[in-house]
Amino acid sequence: MSVKHGLGEGATPALFGDTVVVLWDHEGESFIVALDKRTGEERWRVARDEVTSWSTPLVIEHDGAPQVVASGTTRIRSYDLSDGRVVWECVGLSNNVVASPVFGDGIVYAGSSYARKRMVAVRLDGAKGDVTRTDNLLWVRQRGTPYVPSPLLVGEWLYFLNHYQGFLTRVHGPTGAEPARPMRLDGMQEIYASPVAAAGRVYVTDRQGVTLVLSDDAKDPKVLARNVLDESISASAALAGGELYLRGARHLYCIAEPSK
Repeated sequence: MSVKHGLGEGATPALFGDTVVVLWDHEGESFIVALDKRTGEERWRVARDEVTSWSTPLVIEHDGAPQVVASGTTRIRSYDLSDGRVVWECVGLSNNVVASPVFGDGIVYAGSSYARKRMVAVRLDGAKGDVTRTDNLLWVRQRGTPYVPSPLLVGEWLYFLNHYQGFLTRVHGPTGAEPARPMRLDGMQEIYASPVAAAGRVYVTDRQGVTLVLSDDAKDPKVLARNVLDESISASAALAGGELYLRGARHLYCIAEPSK
C-alpha cells in the first residue's frame, strides 16, 4: 500500500455473515475486495478510481439485500455484497477521507473534512445509478464537517465534530436542519475517537484521555459529567451491555457499575 503522508492503512475490514470486505484506497491501484472469512478465497474485486482514504466500509441491509457503502474522494459508492456491482453512487467528499459512513431509517450519511468540507445524506429507497442530481440526495453540507471522528446517529439526530476539534454539531438527519449552533466542548483538545451513545447519553473522548458525557436531549444537550484518564486515547470507545471500553496508549479500560 502506497499511502499519502506515509501513515499506513486505516480502514477496518467489515464483516457481514461469512464475508469480509476490505477497502484498499491508496496512491496506487485502488480497489475493494470481498473474501470468504473462513478460507480467504476472493469472491469479487472491483477497481476504484480513488486516492488514499482511511474510511471503513459500512455493510447495510436495504430491501432485504446487503450493500457495502464506501466513502471516497471521487465518489461515494454502494456495492452489492453478492457480486460487487455498483448499486448507486453520488458526489464525493474531500481528499484524505477518514470518517466512516453511518446508516439509519433508510438514509446513509457520509462526511469528511480536509482541503474542503462536505457531508451528504442519501435516501436509499429507489437509489440506482448516479443519484447526485436526484431526490435521493437529501442534502449536502459544506461547513463544520468531521475529519477523523465518524458521525454518530441517534434516532433521527446526527452528531459530528468539526474536523477533530471540540465543537459538536447536531442536525436533524432527514432534513439537515440545525436547531442550534455547535456546542463547544470546553477543555477538550484533539479528538480522534468517534462519539458513541447509550442509555440516553453521548460520550466524546479526546486524545488527552478526557471523556465528556452529554445528555441526548432533542432540545438542549447538556454536559452531565467529565471523566479523566491519565493516558492518551485515540481509539473510539466500544460498548457492550453495561460496559464501556476505552483503549489507551498503554492500557485497556473497562468502565462499568461496581458488582453488587
